[in-house]
Amino acid sequence: MRAARLAATTLSAAQLAGAQLPVNAGRITLVGAAQSQSVPSLQQLSTHHLHTSPAAFRADPAMEPEMSEEHKAALRSIKPQLLINGKFEDAASGKTFETYDPRTGEPLMTVAEAQAEDVDRAVKAARQAFDEGPWPRMSGRQRGNIMHKLATLMEKHSKELATLESLDNGKPYAVALAADVPLSVEHLRYYAGWADKIYGQTIPVEGKMTAYTLREPIGVVGQIIPWNFPLLMQAWKLGPALAPGNTIVMKVAEQTPLSALRVGELALEAGLPPGVLNIIPGDGPVAGAALASHKGINKVAFTGSTEVGRIIMRQAAENIIPVTLELGGKSACIICPDADLDEAVRGAHDALFFNHGQCCTAGSRTFVHESIYDEFVARAAKTASNRRVGDPFDRSTQQGPQVSQEQFEKILGLINKGVEEGAKLETGGKRHGDRGYFVQPTVFSNVTDDMTIAKDEIFGPVQSILKWSTVDEVIRRANDTDYGLAAGVFTKNINLANTISRALKAGTVWVNTWNQFDAGVPFGGYKTSGIGREKGEAALAHYTQTKAVYMPMEEPITWNS
Repeated sequence: MRAARLAATTLSAAQLAGAQLPVNAGRITLVGAAQSQSVPSLQQLSTHHLHTSPAAFRADPAMEPEMSEEHKAALRSIKPQLLINGKFEDAASGKTFETYDPRTGEPLMTVAEAQAEDVDRAVKAARQAFDEGPWPRMSGRQRGNIMHKLATLMEKHSKELATLESLDNGKPYAVALAADVPLSVEHLRYYAGWADKIYGQTIPVEGKMTAYTLREPIGVVGQIIPWNFPLLMQAWKLGPALAPGNTIVMKVAEQTPLSALRVGELALEAGLPPGVLNIIPGDGPVAGAALASHKGINKVAFTGSTEVGRIIMRQAAENIIPVTLELGGKSACIICPDADLDEAVRGAHDALFFNHGQCCTAGSRTFVHESIYDEFVARAAKTASNRRVGDPFDRSTQQGPQVSQEQFEKILGLINKGVEEGAKLETGGKRHGDRGYFVQPTVFSNVTDDMTIAKDEIFGPVQSILKWSTVDEVIRRANDTDYGLAAGVFTKNINLANTISRALKAGTVWVNTWNQFDAGVPFGGYKTSGIGREKGEAALAHYTQTKAVYMPMEEPITWNS
């Protein structure tokens, strides 16, 4: 039903009586080629220690993050160079850049910095591997076996990969180990299962003719991945590209290149032929731009900001190649008056604060019905103030540092903007500690649609709570944005859930939950949140092209006795 047809009346709990919806139990199942595995959901992981941690973020003692022997060993496993044609090598120019430990702001590792000439070498290696190499010519089952081997190696090195994710990105080690690594593994296994199931059709046609289609790999793919989920986004990109037989040049984020480089080494160990996967750390405006505009690639896939997505789309248009873009979001989380308030507060908290708010799907606009608004705000502020901020390697930590100085300063600037524009700061709003990129969990109330914090993607731990009165109104306001990546609704009424879900202009809608992902379910945005879909069978369509073959049918052969 369209929003315009909904009754524009103020809702009460009594009016919402009807079929009851459960709150999600907090687990997801990702199905691979040969097995299924239940892993903790992102929502469930984001609340670990939420109700048991005794220390609020204001009372946290001074943090002195240490570089343990395990951390040093993980860093020693990295070859901090460019992976081109099966070999790790320095940039041709000799240029390097520093990655930084977000816990301290101090240098973490020196990494080779790709320039345009390095991108060109990587593309040529991928082209040779596609045109002449074994990868697109081996059977789908053989490709799937190699992908399974890579997944198994990632499982074997799961602690090392989780350590690299936490050192590079700042996310809690416990979350990286329990979610990022296993979800990445299962994604690769899912597409390994698809590798021998990508085929065309035989189509009945007029006359003495047979016609059939082939689904073939698209060629050399340029992929650019972000810094918020480095390992997981790498797996999201690799799976559907490798399964049909494509070759890849992957530009990894300059803030977080370490886990991607380690996976590149494991891919070679698994048997991926040289040139199939090339990994180039480097600056976006240099290496990323050179890759997106290179005439030697057949497709570009990008996850990142809408602003950069527009640039990449223009560059790809010059070469008339397809793009998959997973871009920004400003997701609406709608709390109805009949919702279980405890679950709604926790769900909205998880929707925003998971991964320190550094999620494109973050529920950064929390719309709460006026009848429960004040109580919801009080509970939301208390929940945020009790959130444990600290060293990501401390098992009690729920929130580590933001990824970089730039992101840290951007978030604090937008918090100040919210105060200046009249939003009420309920909790947080400042730096946490005196070193590193830690931001206090922040909650604003009395937020209006015209405020900057209600319009711009903050990508940080800042919850904006808005008030609504009618269903028509909240749907209109939720959709009144250039973004359309995700949204959600908390209600016990199944009819209301269906009505709102259908009316929301977003690629994913969650009901009584958030951050549920399955490798088989497509993911992508409406409007300026992107083009195309990742995950599931839908992603394979973006990495294959269809060839039609016509063949005359001769008269039937007759055998003379």
